[in-house]
Amino acid sequence: MKFTAEQIAGVLGGEVVGNPLAEVHELSKIEEGKVGSLTFLSNPKYNNYIYTTEATITIVNKSFIPESHLNTTLIKVEDAYLAFSNLLEFYDQAKKASKQGVEPHTVLSEDTKYGENFYLGSFSYVGTNVNIGDNVKIYPNCFIGDNVVIRNNVTIFAGAKIYSESIIGNNCTIHAGTVIGSDGFGFAPNPDGSYKKIPQIGNVILEDDVEIGSCTTIDRATLGSTIIRKGVKLDNQIQIAHNVEIGENTVIAAQTGVAGSTKIGKNGMIGGQVGISGHLTIGNNVRIQAQSGVARNIKDDEVLQGSPTFGYNDFSKSYVHFKNLPKIIAEIDELKKQILNQKNGKNG
Repeated sequence: MKFTAEQIAGVLGGEVVGNPLAEVHELSKIEEGKVGSLTFLSNPKYNNYIYTTEATITIVNKSFIPESHLNTTLIKVEDAYLAFSNLLEFYDQAKKASKQGVEPHTVLSEDTKYGENFYLGSFSYVGTNVNIGDNVKIYPNCFIGDNVVIRNNVTIFAGAKIYSESIIGNNCTIHAGTVIGSDGFGFAPNPDGSYKKIPQIGNVILEDDVEIGSCTTIDRATLGSTIIRKGVKLDNQIQIAHNVEIGENTVIAAQTGVAGSTKIGKNGMIGGQVGISGHLTIGNNVRIQAQSGVARNIKDDEVLQGSPTFGYNDFSKSYVHFKNLPKIIAEIDELKKQILNQKNGKNG
């Protein structure tokens, strides 16, 4: 896709300085700009690159005044960084909008209902009684199970698997290789030491504006629902167990695991490789640092680190001493020897 400076300025509400018909078809960093690319400049640290960049169009702040000749056409806006971010979103949506129709080698059940601008990539399977809204894009090699509901403006990237009964809200994005609705890890021990599988008959609900990273797994509930609330953002390679609930606008980084039936509040921030035990309640606005282990209920607004976790400030103070423990122990042993020697001297 190609866009002119004039078209881009119209989207961003900016002012063109240079050639309004200058065309671009790709994006670049300013130091790597080449003919046909669009870039941006917001950090003064990179000012020198604007005089050497080969990018055809550069988005800059209105306050920017060039000190010498430029080869690039400028689009002046209030905030270049924000404008470029908005443009990335526009570009991404434009690419997705170009995908429409049902490609060859797909299975689409006759009773499936789907809305306008639907796209289904090759080698995908859509089961029975599936209800799909408008502007839904399902990329190749996806599996959509029976009785799934997918609302409007949803993108499901290649190789994702949506098990039966799952509900996907508006404006959700599910990245490649993710599994939604697989069985929860439920097994009951038998007297002979073997395990009997407990049927997992619940489902998974993603509310609106949720984004799930690649190769993340969200298990269906044993009974009821595993619920990912509005605005939640999950990174890659995360495990969410059965009957977990994650509150609105909470973000979780990669390789975190949340065990069954734990409830996480809204507006939380959870770092990478965090382990959270089952049947816990994590409050609102909680911050958990990377590689922490959580085995207790957490109140609102706590900031935690460590395994098992304790207060972040306490952890930071204690860490100074953790790395000096061998030296501290040696000093304590030496003091104990001196005290014993003094006692023995007095007794003698």
